[in-house]
Amino acid sequence: MDRKRARIFTTAALCVLSIGWTAGSVAVARDQTQSSNSATASDKLETEAAITDHMNSSTVSIITGTPGGTYFRIGADLAFVLDDDSKLRILPILGKGAGQNAYDLRFLKGVDLAFLRTDTLEQLRQDKRLSRIEYHIHYIAKLFDDELHVIGPNDITDARQLAGKKVTFDVKGSGTDYSGKAMFRNLGISVQAINVDQPTAFEMLRKGEVDAVVSVAAKPVAVVANFDPADKFHLIPVKYSESINESYAPASISKKDYPKLIKDDGQVETLAVGTVLGVYNHPKGSFRYKKLSRFVESFFSRFDEFLSPQRHPKWREVNLAAEVSGWTRFRPAQDWLDSQREHQVSSNDNLTKFLNEQQPGAATDKEELYQAYLKWRNARRNTTSGL
Repeated sequence: MDRKRARIFTTAALCVLSIGWTAGSVAVARDQTQSSNSATASDKLETEAAITDHMNSSTVSIITGTPGGTYFRIGADLAFVLDDDSKLRILPILGKGAGQNAYDLRFLKGVDLAFLRTDTLEQLRQDKRLSRIEYHIHYIAKLFDDELHVIGPNDITDARQLAGKKVTFDVKGSGTDYSGKAMFRNLGISVQAINVDQPTAFEMLRKGEVDAVVSVAAKPVAVVANFDPADKFHLIPVKYSESINESYAPASISKKDYPKLIKDDGQVETLAVGTVLGVYNHPKGSFRYKKLSRFVESFFSRFDEFLSPQRHPKWREVNLAAEVSGWTRFRPAQDWLDSQREHQVSSNDNLTKFLNEQQPGAATDKEELYQAYLKWRNARRNTTSGL
């Protein structure tokens, strides 16, 4: 009986030990699994953090305009040409137009660039809530001109005839809302201003509910070109006068731009305002200043790519070196232009030295002379570098 009882106790003890060992093994396995999962989760967090840092350090955002408009298309061109996943990404954002863009650039977090106009600073100066506008908003380059379009009945042959009449100026905050009204004030034309979107404005014009539609945008403007005048409406001439603010210049619109709205082959007089690529002036050396410096380098050095046929024709009007009165150029942009001028001077000096060294009877054919110059320059570089 004692032996039997002993065997029972021994068996029970072995069971307890077996259960304990199994439980311990499960616990160890569980701990190892948790440790492995924890390590995987930690790795993922580090990877996601790296992705976050990379995307934010390489992405530059730009406020453009309404869908289909010139600013929207120019912003798309910037993205198509300059996007480089490893270094730079351009993120176009739909906007209302130059008027609202100025406030978005100044106050919205995450906005780096915006399409503005040469009269934007004056617009902001009139807002008594704001200060140090010239310090906060600089420009990278003047781009192209936006023309004043005034569409109305055929019997109105001069914009001054619209005095006292109902005229639409796009939506509140648009570039037309500010620049269009400012142009009319400069011309001394007082009208009943109405703010509605452009498709609605043209429908109101068709029904006789308003007397004219105003659009300040780079020709040709799709919404204007697509309007069917049905021989009742045309582009109304706007005559320039010396009293007009220096931000506005005389311009013209041809039948080629709007064949439906211009009856003969002549040109319609109007005004224009310049578009600038505005930038928020971040402190030198800051995170966003550095990535905007990379943008400037890429934009300027690859500018020729914007002149290809598939890009907006307005790019062909751009002179990167053109200065804008009353504005301050963003320091990295000014530095880049200065370096190019120095390079040009150096190149001219080298060419002069080469020509002075030529012997009588040397090649006079332009291509031969140029090829000889390249060989001479390369030889000088090799000598200077000790090769």
